[in-house]
Amino acid sequence: MELTDNLNIVQFKPLTTPEKLKAELLETEAAACVVAESRRQIERILRREDKRQMVITGPCSLHDEEATLDYARRLLKVQKGCSEQVLIIMRAYFEKPRTTLGWKGMLYDPHLDGSYDLDLGIRKSRKLLCEIAEIGVPCATEFLDPIVPQYLADLVTWAAIGARTTESQIHRQMASGLSMPIGFKNATDGNLAVAIDAINAASNPNSFLGIDRNGQVIIAETKGNKYGHLVMRGGTSGPNYSSEYVAFAEVLLNKAHVSNGIVIDCSHANSHKNFKRQRETLIDTADQIQAGNTCIAGVMLESFLGEGKQSIGAAGGLKYGVSLTDGCVGWDETEELIRYLVDSIKNSD
Repeated sequence: MELTDNLNIVQFKPLTTPEKLKAELLETEAAACVVAESRRQIERILRREDKRQMVITGPCSLHDEEATLDYARRLLKVQKGCSEQVLIIMRAYFEKPRTTLGWKGMLYDPHLDGSYDLDLGIRKSRKLLCEIAEIGVPCATEFLDPIVPQYLADLVTWAAIGARTTESQIHRQMASGLSMPIGFKNATDGNLAVAIDAINAASNPNSFLGIDRNGQVIIAETKGNKYGHLVMRGGTSGPNYSSEYVAFAEVLLNKAHVSNGIVIDCSHANSHKNFKRQRETLIDTADQIQAGNTCIAGVMLESFLGEGKQSIGAAGGLKYGVSLTDGCVGWDETEELIRYLVDSIKNSD
């Protein structure tokens, strides 16, 4: 009989099961406490029962373990000095959605050479999450592949559904079963309704295909995630962080009966894809908070040790602590911007 399936598959490779990987890279009690407590704090911030702001900051994507842990330790020092005003969560992004082609992140290509050693990539990703939690810093990530949460989600405090996937039914279903608060980004064209629809869809029970910890294909039945919220990241027509856009978003959220706060993404279209302009977005957002805005619950920054970005295979090798994907503000500016936000919160009291 003529073959009719798997015609474009070169080969199938076995992948470690979630259960086996978790047994090899255990979440310690200390790490579990960091994750669980920071999730509860975010929930209170989103409900505005806690008047602090979330600051979700870190590299566009992770590629260097040493630089990643260096950044995490620096964040912890900053957090200790401003814990009454902000909760700092480190970006730990291992999957990178691509509009066309490009490096897809540590989880998919840990060797940075197109070899796609996913088994190693998922191990390195989990190991880093374990180490960051042990340092005492909560982590944020974007979930792209719906299988990945079974490997990593127990170590993640906050997760995003990106602008390209917010409209996806699969990702809305997945979000409904995830254990942490989920930020839904507005669509790449700036459409807010898509994200608000996603928040409501994910807040309700869903059933979908997935895998369990043993790698068995299952039907996942969820009870819904009540902590979905809007992340405003701008769109093709420009930024949407200013007060009139935030007020408009608040009206739409109220009409949709979504009470959770808004997060402003200082990067992407809100910075005109120029990392140096994240400063403008954060300062404007901080000024709104100082002026009395209560619907904003946090900000996102793309930040690393060194500013800008670099290319894989660049002459002279990779620079330490510089992003491989989107450009990032450097460490000194990161500290400065967090301090500006902290001062604005203090002055709003």
